Amino acid sequence: MKKNILKLTAYLVTALPLGGVAGGMFSSCADMMETESDYVSYEKDNTLNHATDSVYSVLGIVGKMQHIADRVVLLGEVRGDLVQPTAAASADLKRLAAFDFSEENKYNNVADYYAVINNCNYFLNTVDTAMERRGKKVFIPEYAVVKSYRAWTYLQLAQAYGRVPLITRPLMTEPEARKAMTENIQNMDGICNFFIDDLKEYADVATPTFDKNANAKYLDLFIPMKALLGDLCLWAGRYQEAADWYHQFLNDRDRPRPTGTMAVRWANAQFRNVTGTYLATEDYITAIPMESRVFDGVISDLPNIMGSTLQNNYYSQLTAAPAMRKLSADQTFVLENKVEATGVIDTLVAPKTGLSYDYWVGDLRFCRNFEQTSVNVDAFSEYSKDRITFRKVNKSYIYLYRKSMIYLRYAEALNRAGYPQSAMAVLKYGLYSDNVEKYIDEVEREAAGALIEFRDEYFSEENTRGIHSRGCGESRINKYYVLPQPEEELATRQDTIDYQIPLVEDMIIDEMALEGSFEGYRFNDLMRVAMRRGDNSYLADRVARRGGERDETLYNLLMEDKNWYLPLP
Repeated sequence: MKKNILKLTAYLVTALPLGGVAGGMFSSCADMMETESDYVSYEKDNTLNHATDSVYSVLGIVGKMQHIADRVVLLGEVRGDLVQPTAAASADLKRLAAFDFSEENKYNNVADYYAVINNCNYFLNTVDTAMERRGKKVFIPEYAVVKSYRAWTYLQLAQAYGRVPLITRPLMTEPEARKAMTENIQNMDGICNFFIDDLKEYADVATPTFDKNANAKYLDLFIPMKALLGDLCLWAGRYQEAADWYHQFLNDRDRPRPTGTMAVRWANAQFRNVTGTYLATEDYITAIPMESRVFDGVISDLPNIMGSTLQNNYYSQLTAAPAMRKLSADQTFVLENKVEATGVIDTLVAPKTGLSYDYWVGDLRFCRNFEQTSVNVDAFSEYSKDRITFRKVNKSYIYLYRKSMIYLRYAEALNRAGYPQSAMAVLKYGLYSDNVEKYIDEVEREAAGALIEFRDEYFSEENTRGIHSRGCGESRINKYYVLPQPEEELATRQDTIDYQIPLVEDMIIDEMALEGSFEGYRFNDLMRVAMRRGDNSYLADRVARRGGERDETLYNLLMEDKNWYLPLP
């Protein structure tokens, strides 16, 4: 633990004003914030009661988050079923994919998480929250932001390690740290329930404005508190609350977030060309900015792990797994086509064969996310002939929250709260008042109440679609994509709901893979459902089949949930 204890200063990160996150991420923090710093601090200065302290402290914590940013993505994907290591993958990646932790692994470094947490704890225990200016508490926005960083980091810890020490005080000495790492060990439920209580009173606190002229894109630094509370409640099994928090975030009075209509489509009824995209700037909510130079801080290595680059001689360490390819290909794309001569609107289903490229089949999001081609190289070339592209990989940002994924978690929460029709509407139609009336029966509408109410002035047919439509055409008319129904009428309405919930949940988890593939969510999504159902095979079977055929050794390993997690040192 000696390496883990930070020499905390008033700015929390010793190199921050000279380089680190402040040096490159914003060109110059001091310039952007119109602040000054002496670049030197002493123990007597560690009060965090000046604006500059607050600014540099928050950005310093973001700098520490850079150290875990790549890992959050890799732990979520490499342990899942959507990617698999190539022959060129490092031994650490291959062992991570095999859940083999018999040797040291570079991706198992819990100290980096606790560096973020210790910085947060120092700030939260030191900042002067009572200070007022013009009747307002000056540092409450930063205080709320840092609480959200700490809670988010603990959620990542629990997903990676299962049971972790919950530490909420700053640790200043090695003996303190050693002792703390053996105390107050919490599982996922304990972590989530603690931070739900810790955060909820700050849910409506506005994010800080470090500089009145700062570009709005800097808001991407801040984790959306209500979405985070939704995540914590979802993991804790508090589904009604989770749906409420997600709904509050999406239906926010000052910043409503309809799904939008972005989609990847076939250009016409001849099914020869693919057009469009489903990812837009407004879809992204929060990101950890990464550096472009080592001198400035942490550079993302994801481009060299997930893709062919000159730096890795075009040998990507990961590729899309057969399970991902099959899931995408199994989807049905439905095209609504108007015949000009007659004015009749036909419903066409895209073919599965005879396409320009074999990966233009089923859900078109896959062909926008991933590409693998071959080039001619000399037999003795040091370069790979296979060229792999993961288009979502961005060397400048590691994205943490995206609007469409929040909609899918909202659907997951609605479904588990007992509203499968509402959840299905998120997938197939999009939620706005007309669709709520049309596709959700009166009994469920009355039961769900405000959870499915969206304001007409912001949510309408013009800006709202079902998430499935982002890659599968007009899902609203897709007769193959429907709310599951029992073959025979069941005794009670609740019996029907109980029948539908796990089946709709399966559809949501598939949609999460189609929409959020390669972004770091997959293993955690599978784990959450497996834990909820008390069925380890839900995760074990899918991960063991990532390569196509089931790997029985891996399946048997993952049937014991203790093997899902990285070991703590």
